Amino acid sequence: MSSAVSSSRRTHLVSNCGSLGSQNPEIPSASLGNPKMDPHEAEEIEVLSVSWNQDYRAFAVGTSRGFRIYGSRPLKQTLRRDLESGGFGIVEMLFRCNILALVGGSGNSQYPPTKVLIWDDHQGRCIGEFIFRSYVRGVRLRQDRIVVVLEHRIYIYDFNDLKLLHQIETLANPKGLCCLSHHSSTSVLACPGLHQGQVRVEHFGLKVTKFINAHDSHISCISLTLDGLLLATASVKGTLVRIFNTMDGTRLQEVRRGADRAEIYSIALSPNVQWLAISSDKGTVHIFNLRVRVVGEDAPTLPSGQGPALLHQNSATSLDALISPNTGANPSSSLSFMRGVLPKYFSSEWSFAQFRVPEVTRYFVAFGSENTVMIVGMNGSFYRLSFDPVLGGQMTQQEYVLFLRSETHQAGPANHP
Repeated sequence: MSSAVSSSRRTHLVSNCGSLGSQNPEIPSASLGNPKMDPHEAEEIEVLSVSWNQDYRAFAVGTSRGFRIYGSRPLKQTLRRDLESGGFGIVEMLFRCNILALVGGSGNSQYPPTKVLIWDDHQGRCIGEFIFRSYVRGVRLRQDRIVVVLEHRIYIYDFNDLKLLHQIETLANPKGLCCLSHHSSTSVLACPGLHQGQVRVEHFGLKVTKFINAHDSHISCISLTLDGLLLATASVKGTLVRIFNTMDGTRLQEVRRGADRAEIYSIALSPNVQWLAISSDKGTVHIFNLRVRVVGEDAPTLPSGQGPALLHQNSATSLDALISPNTGANPSSSLSFMRGVLPKYFSSEWSFAQFRVPEVTRYFVAFGSENTVMIVGMNGSFYRLSFDPVLGGQMTQQEYVLFLRSETHQAGPANHP
C-alpha cells in the first residue's frame, strides 16, 4: 500500500512497517523473545496500561518493557513481547484475535506516543501505522473500524483499507474516553461532546448523531453495551452513574457510588445487561442491579434481519416498559417517597454488592461467568470474585494472583498484597 500524507488531518499513514522491536523487517516476532524472568525482574517492570478486551475473556497489559496478553478464564499468560527500546502506554485488543493496536509509552525511544501501530502477531509484523502531531490518548477496535482518540479530535478509519471515514471534534479529552458497539447489526460510537457533561453518540448505520447532557460536571468515564443501545456515564464528581438509551437520550436509571467525591476508574456492563460494576479510588468495587430491559424472550419479535434493540419509547409514561423488576434489588432510601422534596442523595439507588481492594493503585473491573467479577490492578494484581445474585452484600474472593510474578493465592478477602 502506498503512503499517504494529509496536512489537513495531520496524519501520516504507512503500511508494511516491519517487525515490532526491530528496524529489520526480516526479523520474525519470535526474535522479541519470551525470556524467563528473574524473581527480582518483575519488581522492576512498571505497568503502563491495562485494558480488557470486548468480551472480558482477556486483558492486555502494557509494560515498561513491552506488552503481555492474559486469558481470564482461567487466568493465563498467552502472549508476551519484550522490547529493549521501551514499553507501550496503550495496548488494545480485538476480541482474542492476532490483531493489536499499540502506542508507545513516553519512555519508548523507537515508538513514540504519537504513533499507532496495527500489529499482526500471527504474521509477526506491523500492517498499518498512523502518525500524529499530538499524543494519542486512546485506540478502539472493532472488526470494521479503527478509532484513534486525540485530546480534541477522534479519527475513524476503515479496517480493510485504512482510509479515513470520519472526524469528530470533542471537548478536551485527556483520558481518551471513547467506546464502540461490537454487534454486527449496530455501529455505535460514544465520546465526549463539545460541552461540559455532554456525551456524543454516533449511530453510523442509521446516520444519526445524538447529544446527551449526562452530567453537570465533566465526563470522567463511559461504557456501552455490546450492541451500543445502552450507555453508562460518570462525571468527575464520581458520586452517580447514569444509564441512558442511546437512541433517544432518555435517562433510564441512576445509581449512587457514594456521597463523597471520587475518581471512577472503570465502568463495566455485564453481557446479559443485568449488572453494572464500577471501580474507583475509594478502594471499593460496587455492583449494581440494572433495571433496564432490552428486547428479549418476553418482548415482541423483531422483524427479520434486525439485531437487538431497545423497546421504542414515545412518552415519559412508556418508560415503564424499559424498567424490569429483577430478583435482586439495589437498596434505596426509605424516604424515597419524598423524592420531590428531598435531595437526590436520598432517592438514588445504592450498590447491590461490594468488595474492598487496597487503595494503592488503579483497578479495572470486568464480568466473568456465573455471577463473577474480575479486577485487574495497575500493580500487577488480579482478583476473581463471586456475588450472590439474590442477596448481594459482600462479595467473596475466589482467586488472587500477582500475574507479573505468577504467584497464585486461592484464599479469602484478607489476602491482599
